[in-house]
Amino acid sequence: MDEARARDVLAAAEVLPGPAGDARLLALGENAVFAAGDLVVKVGRDAELLARAERELAVAGWLAGADVPAVRAAEPAPRLVAGHPVTVWHRLPDPVRPAEPRDLALLLRVVHALPSPPFALPPRELLGGVERWLRLAGDAIDPEDADYLRARRDGFAARAAALTPRLAPGPIHGDALPRNVHIGPDGPVLVDLETFSADLREHDLVVMALSRDRYGLPAAAYDSFTEAYGFDVREWEGCAVLRGARETASCAWVAQHAPGNPKALAEFRRRVASLRDGDETVRWYPF
Repeated sequence: MDEARARDVLAAAEVLPGPAGDARLLALGENAVFAAGDLVVKVGRDAELLARAERELAVAGWLAGADVPAVRAAEPAPRLVAGHPVTVWHRLPDPVRPAEPRDLALLLRVVHALPSPPFALPPRELLGGVERWLRLAGDAIDPEDADYLRARRDGFAARAAALTPRLAPGPIHGDALPRNVHIGPDGPVLVDLETFSADLREHDLVVMALSRDRYGLPAAAYDSFTEAYGFDVREWEGCAVLRGARETASCAWVAQHAPGNPKALAEFRRRVASLRDGDETVRWYPF
């Protein structure tokens, strides 16, 4: 789904106060995210994401009931428009500053203290999207690289299933990065709720450890995260397994953008090569 297609769906949804062409594109990934007036609209890549959109809205309502600072839905259910799930959200005030790792840690402490919601959350299927992302990549990537990632996925899925956690399992965000925290005038707010799951709390903590090791997060920033949360996941013997699983998923996620995007293809190849070589020092770049 490119921007033009997403705008066509946005126009057909008829949820904005003005023309879809005037909406500002905030992000284009699994969803195209548009802002206009006091609303934000997310257009899902395909109908396979409808169930996830429904769950994200349920999570938003649950967090609102628990007074957790998180984005609030403007409509209680998704729309399916031309084969794409569409969800509508209240737009947050402009940020007062960038989110920092410490802000994320404090929100995770709140989330990790919650009891289970009154509806079922799935396990964190970190590797569940690998096949779909590789399929979307099609002929743009080397078939041997795709097969390598499939084999790696299967190996890490089996190892992750056998892990013994250090923390009590329960609700997690699932994609715990500072980019999913919005710092408004009233403080940090959690956004992008679509990967909320019921699983090992360590899933949320490994994300930042990988940011330190692969994406150039300064050691001091990582330390501020662990100090605010109260635990460094690198001390857990299962850390390398969840890290490896997330690296596999992150590599496959970039693949879906490779068709028609040379920068995505180059980043995909960089990541696959570093995994094949077992070189954990190769820098990856956010995409």
